[in-house]
Amino acid sequence: MRLDRSRSCKVVESSIRRQPKARFVYAGGFLVGDFDPYGKEASPKHRFGAEYYRKFYGKGGVHDRRKIAQLASAVHQMCAWWDVAPRSVLDVGAGLGLWRDWYRTNHPRVKVVSTDISEHACAKYGHEHRDIATWTPSRQFDLVICHGVLQYPDDAAATSAIANLAAACRNVMYLEVPTTLDFRTIVDPDATDMDVHRRSGDWYRKRLDPYFVQAGAGLWVRRGGGVLLYELERSR
Repeated sequence: MRLDRSRSCKVVESSIRRQPKARFVYAGGFLVGDFDPYGKEASPKHRFGAEYYRKFYGKGGVHDRRKIAQLASAVHQMCAWWDVAPRSVLDVGAGLGLWRDWYRTNHPRVKVVSTDISEHACAKYGHEHRDIATWTPSRQFDLVICHGVLQYPDDAAATSAIANLAAACRNVMYLEVPTTLDFRTIVDPDATDMDVHRRSGDWYRKRLDPYFVQAGAGLWVRRGGGVLLYELERSR
């Protein structure tokens, strides 16, 4: 098994895995009947509380500083390769704040705004309390990070979130979200928050395509922005 890069999600090495049994992982003290688009039976305040972070970000959690450092370095350097090295970054669903901390250490002049829907995470890790499904940033950022977030809101909220991510993005977005195929083939159900919305890759592409060109490896280039891609740099 290797650690996945996404929020509360692990994958197994084999690309062939049986369909996991449907089950829910109730993390963060779910309140039955407290409907919310982020998880069907729990408000974000309760779903993404201290217990959620202990379960998915404690010892043996889904990712660590070393792995995020590798990812952040790669994303930043690809932006630099495209001549749009970030001077401003928006991290949506920042969690432990590992992206922000990497930028503070390695590129302290880059302005980073970290946000999260979790009141617990905002209080503990110093983020702005925002819900990207309802919040449209008033300014654009060179790089937008949305790492393991969009599987949580329902279809309407996820669609709204994509539009708001696009409004916030000047040049490049890093996006990671597990799809139906991922859950069927590589996600480890024993170490993953399975109480999420499972959607196809095409579902996401259809909603991303008006705003972005998919460059691959989780990188999406803003249409009309400052990046020009060769034909074979595009994934499609």
